[in-house]
Amino acid sequence: MPHLTLEYSANLANDESIATLCRLLAQCLDAQRENGERVYPTGGIRVRALRCEQFCMADGRADAAFLHANLKIGAGRSERAKKSTGDALFDVIKQHFAEIFEKQGLALSLEINEFSEAGTWKHNNLHARVKT
Repeated sequence: MPHLTLEYSANLANDESIATLCRLLAQCLDAQRENGERVYPTGGIRVRALRCEQFCMADGRADAAFLHANLKIGAGRSERAKKSTGDALFDVIKQHFAEIFEKQGLALSLEINEFSEAGTWKHNNLHARVKT
C-alpha cells in the first residue's frame, strides 16, 4: 500500500492529462518521508484513474466537472505523515487542474482511508523487483 484511486468526470480531462497526473501522484507518494524514512514502500504504490461517463453535478450544467481521490493505506502511519501525504497529494491535484478551475465549475476532493491488515490478502512480487 498505498493505493490511490481517482474518479473523474468524463468532461474534465483527456487521457494524456490524467496519465500525467497519475505519474505525478505516484512520484508524490514515493517522495513522502518521515524522520528520513520512506512512509510508503515503492513496490506498494498504485495510482489508478476511473473515468465516469455518467454523472450529474450540482444544477446539472454541462461544464461542471469533478475529481475525487481516495487513498487507501495500511494502519500504523502517524497523523503527521497522513496529513503531510494528504496535503502533498492535494497540492499536486490542485496545481494540475489550476487552469481548468479558473475557467469552469470544478470540484476536487481527497480522502484517506486507513485499514488494518486483518481482512486483506496480498500476493505481490513488486517489492522484491524494485529493490536494487
